[in-house]
Amino acid sequence: MNQGPATAQRSRRHDREIVALALPAFGALVAEPLFLMVDSAIVGHLGTPQLAGLGISGGLLLTAVNVFVFLAYATTAAVARRVGAGDLPAAIRQGMDGIWLALLLGAAVAAATLAAAPALVGLFGASDTATPYAVTYLRVSALGIPAMLVVLAATGVLRGLQDTRTPLKVAIGGFAANAALNAALVYGAGLGIAGSAWGTVVAQCGMAAAYLVVVVRGARKHGASLRPDAAGIRACAQAGAPLLIRTLSLRAVLLIATAVAARLGDAEIAAHQIIVSLWSLLAFALDAIAIAGQAIIGRYLGAEDVAGAKAACRRMMQWGIASGVVLGLLVVIARPLILPVFTGDPAVHELLLPALLVVALTQPVSGVVFVLDGVLMGAGDGPYLAWAMIATLAVFAPVALAVPHLGGGLTALWWVMALMMSIRLVTLATRTRSGRWIVTGATR
Repeated sequence: MNQGPATAQRSRRHDREIVALALPAFGALVAEPLFLMVDSAIVGHLGTPQLAGLGISGGLLLTAVNVFVFLAYATTAAVARRVGAGDLPAAIRQGMDGIWLALLLGAAVAAATLAAAPALVGLFGASDTATPYAVTYLRVSALGIPAMLVVLAATGVLRGLQDTRTPLKVAIGGFAANAALNAALVYGAGLGIAGSAWGTVVAQCGMAAAYLVVVVRGARKHGASLRPDAAGIRACAQAGAPLLIRTLSLRAVLLIATAVAARLGDAEIAAHQIIVSLWSLLAFALDAIAIAGQAIIGRYLGAEDVAGAKAACRRMMQWGIASGVVLGLLVVIARPLILPVFTGDPAVHELLLPALLVVALTQPVSGVVFVLDGVLMGAGDGPYLAWAMIATLAVFAPVALAVPHLGGGLTALWWVMALMMSIRLVTLATRTRSGRWIVTGATR
């Protein structure tokens, strides 16, 4: 008789946790791409070559940084486990290991980027007029890569500590500082595109400093060491390696899709880029729930509360489905409004309408995929996620590459993207139902 009210009460508790973590996480996620948007808006007034240079170097910079997003994911799961186990000093110590790893990786990537900047820009086939601007922006921005990776790792620390509000505040402050610095350095100081890059570097360093103040304060409060620990850093790298493989496989999927769209024609690649932009925005909303999942599941498993972890997983799946349905309906309703915002080309409009419908129909599937991805990350089940994504890529690649040869168009390509998400759903749901992801304790 009491099962119904007890279950309802537990669901409400999970709802409060999910909302408290997911909403600020969504705000912080949305703030990230705004950095490049501000740079584009300011640099765009300098001239077309400068904007083209920014487009190339900005894309390279985002790729170099986003490949290491595992610094946030792996740190969130590891810290949350120790929080669940009631060992805050160990949780913060684990977070410091992640931050030290971020500094080491950041220094290496920055050095490589500085040395290879002209060659990297050349790979994109930049024009003679755009190349100097692209190289300048990339070289200056490379100096901020260590700070960017520290931001990723420190964000993971705070998420693991069940705090997504501080990252939101830091992201908002960083965005405001970036906008002000860009305007002052580009126009006020007359530094041109280099001023935009320096503004971003200073803003990212400021964000990293703000995070470090919070983490160091917590370490001193709980008596956690701040010194680098070789064994701890090595353990962080080992935990993050499978998630790096997963991320690279997912990026390969997106690159293949773009390459196929380019083969279909100019209108197709233009429409594809618009859809990818919208798809990324939708992903931010779903990823916010996944981030909540990482923190909540890690905490429950650290506390050895298997029933709580399973109940939270079920509730987050319901959130994923509901969010996907709502987002899908919004896409369907907003389709006539979306088209004029991006382009006035009737040929692109004609391609967008059916392809956007496919995106809308797959949102409920995407909702569950994002949630289960977050659940398994929170459980520290990185090796399975890596193998599952490799298997997905192995199926996706030949089918996607066959689209032009079989006479398919952009809509067919996005049906293949839907197939990719369906495969991910099957692999993730199978793992979740097996229960093999449930490993309790302060460490996996």
